Amino acid sequence: MLLIMIVIKYIRKYFVQIVSALLAFLFIYAAFSKAIEFEAFQVQLAQSPLLSAYAGFISYAVLIVEVLVAVLLLFPKTNRQGLYGSVGLMTAFTFYIYLILLFSDFIPCSCGGILEKMGWGEHLIFNIFFLLLAVVALYVHAKAKQNNIKREFKYVSWIMLTNIVIVVGLFVASEHIMKVENSFIRRFLQYPIIEEGSLKLDNSFYYFAGADNDHIYLGNRNFPQLLTTVDTGLEQTDKLKILPDNLAHPFKKIEVQVKSPFYYFYDGTVPVIYRGKLGDTKAQTISFGDAYFTQLAVLDSSKFALRTQSSQTKDLVIGSLDLYGKPKVSFFPAILEKQVDGFFDVDGKLIGGENMGNLIYTYSYRNQFIVLDKNLEVLQRLNTIDTTSIAKISTASLSDGQHKLSTPPLRVNSKSAANKNFIFIISDLMGKYESQEAWKNAKVVDIYRMDRQEYVGSFYLYNDSGKSVSDMLVTEKYLYVIIGDKLQRFYFRKPLYDKNNAGEAENLIVKE
Repeated sequence: MLLIMIVIKYIRKYFVQIVSALLAFLFIYAAFSKAIEFEAFQVQLAQSPLLSAYAGFISYAVLIVEVLVAVLLLFPKTNRQGLYGSVGLMTAFTFYIYLILLFSDFIPCSCGGILEKMGWGEHLIFNIFFLLLAVVALYVHAKAKQNNIKREFKYVSWIMLTNIVIVVGLFVASEHIMKVENSFIRRFLQYPIIEEGSLKLDNSFYYFAGADNDHIYLGNRNFPQLLTTVDTGLEQTDKLKILPDNLAHPFKKIEVQVKSPFYYFYDGTVPVIYRGKLGDTKAQTISFGDAYFTQLAVLDSSKFALRTQSSQTKDLVIGSLDLYGKPKVSFFPAILEKQVDGFFDVDGKLIGGENMGNLIYTYSYRNQFIVLDKNLEVLQRLNTIDTTSIAKISTASLSDGQHKLSTPPLRVNSKSAANKNFIFIISDLMGKYESQEAWKNAKVVDIYRMDRQEYVGSFYLYNDSGKSVSDMLVTEKYLYVIIGDKLQRFYFRKPLYDKNNAGEAENLIVKE
C-alpha cells in the first residue's frame, strides 16, 4: 500500500513530464514506423476515403508535424507548446477515425507499426485516451504555473475546433477531387467482387454476345457460326450452329450479338445483318447493302447504332440504321470529336449497356466516354480519372494512300462493359502509388457513374495464367470475364441497383 501511495505521489508530482514523455514516444514511434515504410504509408493514405487526393502532401506533413511536436514535448521551455500540438494532432487523428467509422463507404487499412494491429474501434479509444491525457496535462501545467485556467481551455477548444474543421475540409475537398476532378490516384475498393464460379471453355476465342435474366451468350471468333448459351450458374451449356439464308458473301469479320428474344449475325464489310430467334438455327437477312460498318450495337429488332467511316472525310462517325426509316441510314458526325486525324484519335468501342436503353462509346486513346440515348443524342461526355485528354498518336500517309500509325499509341481504355448507371472500364494506365508487381499479374477495372461525372472506385482482376482479360460482361448481380479459355463469374458484394431506393446508384462497397 505504501509503495502504491509513493507511486501515486510521484505521478502527481511529475504528471506533466510523464504524459509529455509518453506522447513524445508515441509520435516518434509513429513517425519512425511511417518513415521506414514510407511508400506503403503513402499507398494507405491514397486508399483513404477521406484523404486520397492529398496523399502526397499529407504523407510528408504528418511525419514532419509528429517529429516537431515530439521535440517540443521533450524540452521544459517548449513543453506547453508541445502539449498544444499534441491536442491538435490527437484531435485530428481522432476525428479522422470518427469520420471513417461513421461516414465512410469503406474502411481502409490502418497505419503502420503496433497500431496497425488495432481495429478502428480500438484505435479510436486509444486516440481519445491520449487526447484526454494531453488535455489533463495542460490543466495540471496551468494550475502549477498559476495560469488562467479558463484561458487555457479556451486555447484548447480553439485548437480542437480548428483541427476538426481542417479534417472535415480535407474530407469534403478530397471527395470532390476523387469523384469529379481526380488527379489520377485510384481508390481501390475493399473486395467489391468475390469469385463464385468458373467454366473451362474448349478454346480461347470466345467473346460475350449478350445476356438475359437466365443465360449469357458467347460468340466465337474462330467459329463465327457458333452461338453458345451458358446458364448463369455456369453449369449447363448449349451450342447452336447459325445457318443464314445466304452464305454467298465475301465475309471478313463475322460477329454475333444477342438481344432477347433474337440473335443478330452480321458482317459490316459485306455489309449484311441476319436475324434469328434464340433456339432456332435459321437466320434471315434483314439488311443487305444498307451501310458498311466497323461496329454495331442493337437497339431493338429493327434499329441499330453503328460506327462507320465517312466516304467524304474518311473520319470515323457514329450512325443509325432503321430498317423501316426514311432514310434508313443517318450519320451523326458531331458525336466523335476529332483531335488529330479523325480516325485513330477517335477509335474506341461502341456498346449497349445491359438493362439500360443508352449507348456508350469509350475512346481508346483519351480519358473520355460518351453516353448516348437511343436517338443518338449525346447525354453526357464524361472523363476517366487519368490525365490523357489528348490522344497521343503519330500517323503517317503512305504512297498508296493508306493512313497508318507511325508509332505505337498510348492506350488509355481497353475493355468496357455497362449496366444500369455504371460503366466498368479496364484501364491500361497505372496511377500514382500503385504496385508494379500487381500490374504484372492483374488488370485494373475502374468504375464510373454514367449519369454524372463521378469515379466510384477500382479493383484488380487477377489471373494465374498470365493471360489478359479478353472480354467482360456486367449484369445486375454478376461480373463475368473471359481470360484465355476460362469463363469466370464474380458476384457483387452489394447490388448495382437497390430496388427499394429506385433511381439512386450504389457504390458496390460494403462496410466491414
